[in-house]
Amino acid sequence: MGFYAKHILPRGLDMACGVTPISKQRQKIVPHAVGLVLEIGIGSGQNLPFYNPDKVSKIIGVDPDEHIWKRSTERRANCPIDVERIGLSGEDIPLEKNTADTVVVTYSLCTIPDPIKALKEMSRILKSGGQILFTEHGKAPDANVHKWQNRIDPYWKKIAGGCHSGRDIPALFREAGLTLESLDQMYIPGPKVLGYNYWGAAKV
Repeated sequence: MGFYAKHILPRGLDMACGVTPISKQRQKIVPHAVGLVLEIGIGSGQNLPFYNPDKVSKIIGVDPDEHIWKRSTERRANCPIDVERIGLSGEDIPLEKNTADTVVVTYSLCTIPDPIKALKEMSRILKSGGQILFTEHGKAPDANVHKWQNRIDPYWKKIAGGCHSGRDIPALFREAGLTLESLDQMYIPGPKVLGYNYWGAAKV
């Protein structure tokens, strides 16, 4: 692992994922989590302040990057909920079926190499009646913006840890066999090529 991936990228991702518009998106979904929560791409713990400790018993976070996880130390210390990390990818999670009451995934489907496989893993681990809560940036509805998303992707992925700027988030859920119970979408403040957001809840 090079100097950039070890030192620069985790700091940059932590800062970018903590800006006010993205934090507001997190606040729309994370407080709805209940019971035992599986969080995909827990990273530096940006979601931890928004969980309701009266409703959540434990958080199991999945993230392969040890360096970005280290940046969550202070947030974990301030979180009254027990937080555990599994340092593996979202496509292969070593948990039994029907483990989690809620799965939370925020700004991670853009980066996971095989997002459909990861969503199927979330489905497998989710208990009957549970929800996958999500907020993600993705494919813009404007043709010109989406054209630029495709143009920047080869370069953006290299500097942003594999992030794709324009994945079709609703389509990923459908292809994984999931039903969207709720779905909202809009541009949030920031560059349009990275600013079209989808958020809501899905079930098996």
